[in-house]
Amino acid sequence: MDVKGHAAIVTGGASGLGAATARMLAEKGAKVAIFDLNEELGNAVAEETGGVFASCDVADEASVQAAIDSAKDAHGAARLLVNCAGIGFASRVVGRKGAHDFGLFTKVVTVNLIGTFNVIRLFGVDATQLDPLEDNERGAIINTASVAAFDGQIGQAAYAASKGGIHSMTLPIAREFADFGVRICTIAPGILKTPLMDILPEEVQQSLGDSIPFPRRLGHAEEYASLALHIFENAYLNGETIRLDGAIRMTAK
Repeated sequence: MDVKGHAAIVTGGASGLGAATARMLAEKGAKVAIFDLNEELGNAVAEETGGVFASCDVADEASVQAAIDSAKDAHGAARLLVNCAGIGFASRVVGRKGAHDFGLFTKVVTVNLIGTFNVIRLFGVDATQLDPLEDNERGAIINTASVAAFDGQIGQAAYAASKGGIHSMTLPIAREFADFGVRICTIAPGILKTPLMDILPEEVQQSLGDSIPFPRRLGHAEEYASLALHIFENAYLNGETIRLDGAIRMTAK
């Protein structure tokens, strides 16, 4: 699908992978709606991309529906969805202070996994009813998992579970939405240089980059965005999780 002229939604679009993807989609002519909880950054990216911003909690049904309605009023029903919204915390199952905080585990799974599903299901109501384009395609969805879905490290039980769930639901949703001409793929990034990474000392970032087989550096948000754009443009990509990681396989810790 050529994204030019089509409405797109990017969750977590105020920063990092989401912002980079929003910018690239806008450069290619898509009409982009930024969904995020950070209103200051979200509005800035929306202004930069000529798009719109909607405050959105992906784990809340009413919040997502209101954001979708707002984006639809501005751009029409969206054909393109990129789910980048997510959180991550590190905690051992049994640590020095006792058992893993149950609320923390629940929150990570709720935002990352349930939030992603929540946006897909509400986006899908409109997308599956749009007029078909070339190849009878109506829309496309991209989710964000992580290499932690496959190589989860000690302390990543909650995060790995949430990202593993995103990977696992990709194929069944692709099979269901195939009848409507809506594709879905998931990107599983490795160690990418995002605002979260910037809080680490430079020597730590260098060490992480050196651990990657090739290219021996941290990944860039623009490389995620480039892959997302290719997935939209390549109609034969469907139901797949693609690792974007420079061939790294994470160690236990």
